[in-house]
Amino acid sequence: MSRTLERNIDALVDRTRRDTVEVGLQERLADGITRFAGSMLFVYLHLALFGGWILINTGILPLVRPFDASLVVLAMAASVEAIFLSTFVLISQNRMSAADDKRADLNLQISLLHEHETTRLIALVSELARQLNVQTEIDTEIDELKRDVRPEKVMDKIEREKKSKL
Repeated sequence: MSRTLERNIDALVDRTRRDTVEVGLQERLADGITRFAGSMLFVYLHLALFGGWILINTGILPLVRPFDASLVVLAMAASVEAIFLSTFVLISQNRMSAADDKRADLNLQISLLHEHETTRLIALVSELARQLNVQTEIDTEIDELKRDVRPEKVMDKIEREKKSKL
C-alpha cells in the first residue's frame, strides 16, 4: 500500500474516531436505543412481554389473575413506546443525515479538485503535443475538455432540466 493511501486511511479513521467522541450523551443514548430497538432481542422481548400480557389478561394463562382485561393499559403502553421509539429513530436518522451531508460535500470537493487537475493535465498534454507537432483526430474534443467546468453552472443546468421535465 502506498504511503499516501495509508495516510488517507489513517486520516479517515482519526476523523471517524473524533466525530464519535464529539457526539453528545443524548445522541449516543438515542443511537443505542435505536440499535437495540432494531434488534431481534427487542422483538423477542416484546413477543414474550406482550404475549404473556395477553395470555394472562384474556384468561388463557391462569397463573396470575387478569389485571388488564380490556388490554387498554397494554395498548396505551405500546402507543407511548411507539412514540418514543419513533423519536429516537428520527434523532439517529437526523444525525446520520448530517454525517451523509458532510461526506457528500467532501465527495463534491474531491470531484471538483479531480476535475480541475484533469483539465490542467489535458491542457499540458495538449500543449506538449502541439510543441512536438503531434496531430490528433480529437483536437475539437480536447479544446472542450481543456475548459474549466463551473460547478454552479452545472447545478443551474441540472435544476432547469429537472423543472422542465416536471
